[in-house]
Amino acid sequence: MTTLHSSLGPNPRLVRMFMIEKGLEEGRDFTRVHYDIITGANRQDASYMAKNPQGTTPTLELDDGTCLTESWPICEYIEELHPSPGLFGETAVERAQVRKWTRLFDQEVVVPMTMGFRATTGRPMFAPRMTVVSQGAGAELFALADEKWRMFDACLGNSNHIALGRFTFADLMIFAFANFGFTVGWKLPEGTDNLARFVAAHSQRACAAVWKEAE
Repeated sequence: MTTLHSSLGPNPRLVRMFMIEKGLEEGRDFTRVHYDIITGANRQDASYMAKNPQGTTPTLELDDGTCLTESWPICEYIEELHPSPGLFGETAVERAQVRKWTRLFDQEVVVPMTMGFRATTGRPMFAPRMTVVSQGAGAELFALADEKWRMFDACLGNSNHIALGRFTFADLMIFAFANFGFTVGWKLPEGTDNLARFVAAHSQRACAAVWKEAE
């Protein structure tokens, strides 16, 4: 059976949310192995490091031993196997639109936000394991990410969907990283009432339950 190697954090939970949206059930459609990333258990497990030498989570291990890493490609793989509901779009144009918004959010928000977290709030955990920027630079990166959150708030307008007028992977990614922020003490920047409405609306989805679980 396919195995999802998982942990705390926005990327593993993004994949789990995607699986729930696809109607996939843990225990029936896949098994899940949880790693305590706070203690670095994933990087101390030789078996896991052999599957993913970067030591990151998630990793999707297929029945034939193939290991897929990085949340976005894992979700696209799942989409190809389980095309309904179509969370990446139904046509070439729709898929391009969803990927556009996903890439913009990844570049403009996810990268500075995660780098800022590693250098500030998460510094005690990350600094011993990887190169991080200075605390001052981390604060600047957090501020840059907040500026881009405001940009996405403006793009949302009165809608609860960033692309296609319906729920897509792009919405799922925005929701996941907003919730990641909440778990580390971050708050939506001032002037982002549209995003606050967006998060509240999608918090009612069944997949949002993964953010309420203790792991």
